Amino acid sequence: MSLDKPLPPPPPGGLGFNTAWPVRAADVDPDNRLRFDGVARYLQDIAWENLHATFFEQTDPYWLVRRTVVDVIRPVIWPDEVSLRRWCSGMSTRWTNMRVQINSERGGLIESEGFWINFSDKTGMPSRISDRGLEYLGTTTDQHRLRWKAWLTDPAPPESDADMQFHIRATDIDQFNHLNNCAYWHAVEEKLVDLPKLVAKPHRAVIEYNNGVLPRDHVMVRSRYDNDTEVLRLWYLVDGTIRAAARVSPLAEYE
Repeated sequence: MSLDKPLPPPPPGGLGFNTAWPVRAADVDPDNRLRFDGVARYLQDIAWENLHATFFEQTDPYWLVRRTVVDVIRPVIWPDEVSLRRWCSGMSTRWTNMRVQINSERGGLIESEGFWINFSDKTGMPSRISDRGLEYLGTTTDQHRLRWKAWLTDPAPPESDADMQFHIRATDIDQFNHLNNCAYWHAVEEKLVDLPKLVAKPHRAVIEYNNGVLPRDHVMVRSRYDNDTEVLRLWYLVDGTIRAAARVSPLAEYE
């Protein structure tokens, strides 16, 4: 799969992990649209529930997300109830693509896929998934040779008046002493305020995490918007080094 290809379809027979909850009022914007940071929290929450509802809590408890793809086909609008389904759509011995489909009672539809890496808490390095874990993940995919390839490889452009200081709050730091994955989306939402036409139609957002942002890092977000293609790009810079990158673009197949 590449940057503009459709996400893999769900597995047959209703396979996967399912859960549901009401849309939280704190996760929506002034138009009651479920924000990207809210979607990211939902993806973390279902991953956590999935972990504790299975044996993974004992065999493979530590995972980091390397890339998240979010396709907003029909936005989720508060108040509403969402149903979430999570399954493996591709795997190797140390990482996996995990798909999450979010449906809402009022017709919202968000598709997502995350590249998750199993790692060792002792070495901090990617670790082989347990045999039992590999067997479980393999029930929903026949893609067993998943490889990592970065999608967002454009270099950051020169600094400009559009550069934005990214202020890290104590509440943005997770249990691994890194900036929580959800917090990166705050900068995306800041830029989307001025691009209402982009979020008014189906769109895809992609974020890739290169290296973790630490509590005392000084982060500058550089962004560019292309009026012709309607593509928004963001780079999260620490001392000139790209720690993460994001991209939001129209989802042509649903227009």
